[in-house]
Amino acid sequence: MTVRRLLPTYDETVDLVEAYRYPDDRRWVRANMVTSLDGSAVRGGRSGGLSGEDDQQVFGVLRGLADVVLVGAGTARTEGYRALRPKPAYADLRAAHRQRPAPVLALVSGRLDLDPTSALFHGGGERTIVVTSAAADPAARDGLAEVADVLVAGDEHVDLPVALDELAGRGLGRVLCEGGPSLLADLAASGRLDELCLTVAPQLVAGEGPRILAGPELDVRFSLGHLLESDGALFARYVAQ
Repeated sequence: MTVRRLLPTYDETVDLVEAYRYPDDRRWVRANMVTSLDGSAVRGGRSGGLSGEDDQQVFGVLRGLADVVLVGAGTARTEGYRALRPKPAYADLRAAHRQRPAPVLALVSGRLDLDPTSALFHGGGERTIVVTSAAADPAARDGLAEVADVLVAGDEHVDLPVALDELAGRGLGRVLCEGGPSLLADLAASGRLDELCLTVAPQLVAGEGPRILAGPELDVRFSLGHLLESDGALFARYVAQ
């Protein structure tokens, strides 16, 4: 992968770890999404259908830098998520920042319609966290507690600010949200989204795929941190104003 930086200054070579490094002095919530040229967040029903080799490398760097990967349960099922394992390429970097060997997978689910025997809960380097509300089915919550850490945040619905505070209290302050569109919309509406990393894939897909956010209308402003390019794909990093 050869990445060049277009903005804020042009450069033929880019250190991706440095380009996406988290702030050292504070908690930070970052989202990473991909879209087609015509605004679809999926191709063939999955965001992975838009993700090429270059996007996968950026994806890997973002995970390598994060303490926790926050994702909606529905997206995790659709995209075939698994519990996260350590990556040797990031071992020294994570150790230098006193991070766990692998980021923790945190699944957001109000209904707890998750299979405790699935790969979401087995074979990873860290125990998966399930974020839910007090209104969730107690039996389902007890069943998942055998294979995951269940974090209750909110009464009737998942309260994302409370969940983020609880994650930070566990040493998981560098957050990477990977969607889906409803979770990302809720996160943006909560005022706790610090950064959006958006890949624009050089594809037109048409169809009726969702946008990267799904929910009530918002007005959340961002400024451009950087713009990278590789083989026609654009990698924008936006920071909340």
